[in-house]
Amino acid sequence: MVGAGDERSVVEGVPKELRIAGRQVGASGGGRLAVEDPSTGAVLCDVADATPADGLRALDAAAGAQDSWARHPPRERGEILRRAWASLVARAEEFALLITLEMGKPLAESRAEVAYGAEFLRWFSEEAVRIQGGYAVAPSGKGRLLTMRQPVGPCLLVTPWNFPLAMGTRKIGPAVAAGCTMVVKPAEQTPLTLLALAGVLEEAGLPAGVLNVVTTSEPAAVVAPLLADRRLRKLSFTGSTEVGRLVMAQAAEQVLRITLELGGNAPFVVFADADLDAAVAGALVAKMRNIGEACTAANRFLVADEVADEFTDRLADRMGALRMGRGTEDGVDVGPLIDRTQQARVAALVDDAVEAGAEVVVGGRPIGGPGSFYPPTVLRDVPAGARLLGEEVFGPVAPVQRFADEAAAVAAANDTAHGLVAYLFTRDLDRALRVAERVEAGMVGLNQGMVSDPAAPLGGVKHSGLGREGGHEGLLEFLETKYVAVRA
Repeated sequence: MVGAGDERSVVEGVPKELRIAGRQVGASGGGRLAVEDPSTGAVLCDVADATPADGLRALDAAAGAQDSWARHPPRERGEILRRAWASLVARAEEFALLITLEMGKPLAESRAEVAYGAEFLRWFSEEAVRIQGGYAVAPSGKGRLLTMRQPVGPCLLVTPWNFPLAMGTRKIGPAVAAGCTMVVKPAEQTPLTLLALAGVLEEAGLPAGVLNVVTTSEPAAVVAPLLADRRLRKLSFTGSTEVGRLVMAQAAEQVLRITLELGGNAPFVVFADADLDAAVAGALVAKMRNIGEACTAANRFLVADEVADEFTDRLADRMGALRMGRGTEDGVDVGPLIDRTQQARVAALVDDAVEAGAEVVVGGRPIGGPGSFYPPTVLRDVPAGARLLGEEVFGPVAPVQRFADEAAAVAAANDTAHGLVAYLFTRDLDRALRVAERVEAGMVGLNQGMVSDPAAPLGGVKHSGLGREGGHEGLLEFLETKYVAVRA
């Protein structure tokens, strides 16, 4: 178990002010934003609460640093990321504790996030020197076609609270590698991790003004003038589809390059021939990673009639055995949801499904007392009209539906406005490839419950967003292509 002294030490070690042009700067209005521990509701500390004027000061710094940063040698940009990766790995326990304190997930999961998040820095450190153009003879033979890739320019990066480190490194890594400067707006619930990360990157040699961090309790007010400013050239946003639509409309005014990683409604499809041991294990990962608070979390469990009852009972046994508690305690598997609002929302979705006819197999009621806990829950035979089949639950709830055949499974999987990820379990290779091609999703987990990998492009279709993060594709999101016609 982590001691109270360790908790105080790690929180006290994080800068609490805005990070602008390489300096800690207080908010212009003098406001402070309280950061709470979701497992107790206690205030951990407070940080600067930025105003719209502060956001524009951060953009001033980013715009001022852009030209020199774009000319910075790619090898050195990569080395900065590599040094930051090494520092983050060396300080993994410190960052894991910080994530647990402000977000709530158990320490084991926070350690996994640090390892995953750090890997984006290493991956993009290697991609920095792989920015390539092209040279070709014009088809007419009368000239040459020269293409080059250049940094997009100053970027606004908006990160969510559920993976406060990894969602930061997934955006910052490619921006640094490409030669772009940034204004980063972390979620108001979890600003500490990103403030600490900014310090790591500057210690690794990132020049002042390249990375600017603005923490605020009024994100819409701070973001709006940035999106309206002609100096900003790109927006990368991770969050809900509802907010994504709003910022997409605002970004259209300046015709910004945009990357949107939005909500999901992932189907988890189990065919009758599936290895049930693997399917249940995969379901536990796909559902319970990050307490279910992940855009890639399995949201709907579609199971063949022949194995539906056995799968449901086995999943309920596994989920019911998970231990809830404060993430800093030994042996805890499930921490609290991010806040009371989310706890109430999950409870309302479960209640709606039960009223519609679903059977609670395990869990099903919020936990009283301090913190915002909700127990791992499995629902059997959820009717088609239940709200949680159409909305992203973002909690530890597994609703199970049955299907009769492959066509019905594919139709049900695609019966959503979202299309981030789908999970398929079957031993039939032909079926696996057939369904993977037909399912409407940007990613597919085939016989596994996790798809996230820094070397792979993460992103969705339909209302789940635009563009990709991670992989080589993630670097291209921060680069423009320029064509030069050469007379010859």
